[in-house]
Amino acid sequence: MWTRWNDLDRMFHTMDLLQAKMNRVFSDYGSYDTRSRGTTEYGPKANLSDNGDHLEMTVEVPGFAKGDLNIRIQGNYLEISGTRTSGAPEGYTTRRVERGIGSFTRSFTLPVEVDSTKVEAKLTNGLLTLALPKAETAKPKRITIQ
Repeated sequence: MWTRWNDLDRMFHTMDLLQAKMNRVFSDYGSYDTRSRGTTEYGPKANLSDNGDHLEMTVEVPGFAKGDLNIRIQGNYLEISGTRTSGAPEGYTTRRVERGIGSFTRSFTLPVEVDSTKVEAKLTNGLLTLALPKAETAKPKRITIQ
């Protein structure tokens, strides 16, 4: 009977070793780290909240200027893209790049249609805030019973 428990214990130990090796291989899977990958493969993190009459999205875009970002919206489809350059002054040679450079595109399917003529965007301290008013057809209507 003890040999069966030892066999089982060895099997679980082997599975733990395999799991540890897989964790090392895929240690950064699903994470966003501009130092190792740049912004070309992964986009910035975003939060979306619903405030009744409008949606509000906050996107982390540190180091981006207003001119570096593009926002497109159509119905309930939102696309945010941007490009960040190395920022080295004219005539200088870049010796080390730790901040991600390149471009990104993030697209979102919003839960409701948005009135694209009333969308407001602000860029403050590396946070892009979008106020996305819901289209009239997406707002709930109260029906009175006669």
